[in-house]
Amino acid sequence: MYYSIRHLTKFLYSNPVSESMMETRMHPRSDQNQRCLTFHLSVSPRCRVFSYRDHLSNHVHHFDIPGQHGQLVIVAESLVDVQPAISIPSFLAPDAWTELDAMVERGDYWEMLFPSEFAIPTPRLDALAEHLGVRRRDDPLMCLHELNEQIYEYFDYVPRSTKVDSPIDVALTSRKGVCQDFAHVMITLIRTKLKIPCRYVSGYLFHGDGSDRSSQSATHAWIEVLIPQLGWVGFDPTNRLVVGDRHIRTAIGRDYSDVPPTHGIFRGRAKSELSVAVRVTPSVGTPSLDQELPVPEDWSILVEKAQALPEQPPPPTRQQQMAQQQQG
Repeated sequence: MYYSIRHLTKFLYSNPVSESMMETRMHPRSDQNQRCLTFHLSVSPRCRVFSYRDHLSNHVHHFDIPGQHGQLVIVAESLVDVQPAISIPSFLAPDAWTELDAMVERGDYWEMLFPSEFAIPTPRLDALAEHLGVRRRDDPLMCLHELNEQIYEYFDYVPRSTKVDSPIDVALTSRKGVCQDFAHVMITLIRTKLKIPCRYVSGYLFHGDGSDRSSQSATHAWIEVLIPQLGWVGFDPTNRLVVGDRHIRTAIGRDYSDVPPTHGIFRGRAKSELSVAVRVTPSVGTPSLDQELPVPEDWSILVEKAQALPEQPPPPTRQQQMAQQQQG
């Protein structure tokens, strides 16, 4: 299946800022069952964009806008070929735990085993593990299938119920959150209670029949766990799914702090307002690579509105200028 992905990000500043520096991780990966065929990043105000690969082979684009501006608009467009994923069984052989431990001992997985910024065990997490009975038993894959369903049932998906920098205790206390929270809770349980290497995945999800409870107009997050004989297997606790060909991987890391779609700073005294729109469109065939991707009319309007300059207050009248001088 081919997917064309359009990802619009807009930062609107309450006052003009003098400089913005930004990193983005929006370029889909080419590994496992997916290949990124084309990628284009547009930035307004216009600037020169540079790129590199981090230590986990994520594509990182970065740029600096030194001039004064009242907003920053980023549009990422991708065409990705996603092949059907391998079938994941319900269970493994009886000696799977021994095989897993031997594989971990021979490999270098410490980053995905230790606590990280948003995956730190807490007393509330220990209480949840006790409540759900999270411990080594049966075989690793059976435990993970069960945990994926338990987290889906235990938490409610509620947009904007947490923030991007919320610790897991916020979701654990309220029993609600977004895909990022579901992923962080599951990662922490797996690393601390099951002792299995586990990593965070940022990307996109194509919502086919509308049964998924995550948002269609936003990025998505899930996890991958190291399994004997199968390698890295993806689980999506937000939607109670084993990751398949509807998931498009953009970046992997220890948790969200390693792979935010945008990360940057600006110079100036202003508040910023962030708005994001994502569209994932499937197709059986692929457009010719020397042709532009078809752009839906409503998406064109959305981008045009995003790039329109912020409304400026009318210049002060002579009477207002005189009043300001007298007040000074």
